[in-house]
Amino acid sequence: MNRTVISMLLLSAVLFSGCDMFRRLAGRPTAEELDRMRLEMMAEKEAEHQARIDSLRQVEKMLTDSLSVLDSLKQLHGTILNPSEMGGLFTTRLEARYYIVVGSFRNRSNAESLLNDVSARGYSPVLINFRNGFNAVGIAPASSLKEVLASLKKVKTEDFCPSDVWILVNE
Repeated sequence: MNRTVISMLLLSAVLFSGCDMFRRLAGRPTAEELDRMRLEMMAEKEAEHQARIDSLRQVEKMLTDSLSVLDSLKQLHGTILNPSEMGGLFTTRLEARYYIVVGSFRNRSNAESLLNDVSARGYSPVLINFRNGFNAVGIAPASSLKEVLASLKKVKTEDFCPSDVWILVNE
């Protein structure tokens, strides 16, 4: 009889307490703790997924902005050239990514004359030497297309600015 009562008590303890009692005794997480851990993992994955989506949206916005800037540049009849299209840079080390080139000359003294004229008007010009022998006068250094476009609009209003002004991309 004693064994039957003890067996019944043990059986009822197992039936009514479930696996959590044994998990706790074994040092394992309970069902409640497992559910909380699952929710935390799902929240982390959701946050990672949202971060990827935000990153893609940022890249998409940058591309859209670049395309609109290039479209605006096209409307201004602007040209963008890479130094390699001019034979590459010779000795000039340029710090910024973009420069507005307001003149390019074979004769260095002509380039220096324009450099002095532009400098007298408040700009900080640089003399850019190309391997093909040309010397260009670059102004308004910028790190983004948006910045250089804003500068180009301003420079085009200056009387020293020629109609064939172009943008140098320093890569």
